[in-house]
Amino acid sequence: MKHNGKILTLLVTLAFFAAAQAVLGQTLPQQPGGSEVQQGALDPIRQLNLTPEQREQIRSIREENKTERATINDRLREANLALKTVLDLENPDEASVEQRLRDVATAQAAAMRMRVLTEIRIRRVLTREQRVILRTLQEQAQEIRRERLLTSPDERERRRALQNQRNGLGPLLPRRENPRRPRL
Repeated sequence: MKHNGKILTLLVTLAFFAAAQAVLGQTLPQQPGGSEVQQGALDPIRQLNLTPEQREQIRSIREENKTERATINDRLREANLALKTVLDLENPDEASVEQRLRDVATAQAAAMRMRVLTEIRIRRVLTREQRVILRTLQEQAQEIRRERLLTSPDERERRRALQNQRNGLGPLLPRRENPRRPRL
């Protein structure tokens, strides 16, 4: 379970860099009545205060990996489709399922490796202060996602269902009255 938190943090980082890539080189339009400081608080790129050189380096890192990333993502999509196809058979062969699972795991590992290596290269471009700001932004994004999850109708329903379980292993059965024990 400890790995899930690390993976979530990594995904937050990756989501941030994907969003950063989308807005690199773009500026926020001036909003009526909005100050530069208020707009900077909304834009992670401005909060990181990237220099033009850093922006170019990050753009270059992402551009270098573009083709390989697309190939890996295609392979992952194909592996997932092959697994789904085997699972949709009326009587799937376990050996085939195992092979498709290995293919998916290999493709996922390659995708994760690419994302992590890209993040490492991008982090090398950032100053220590920028990395601290990035970490703070990632934590804030994680907290926002957690709040959204907790307020989603699906999560509320799941929590209601779990209220009737002790440790998540089974339903909590109603107490039976013990006739030998006096009731207070």
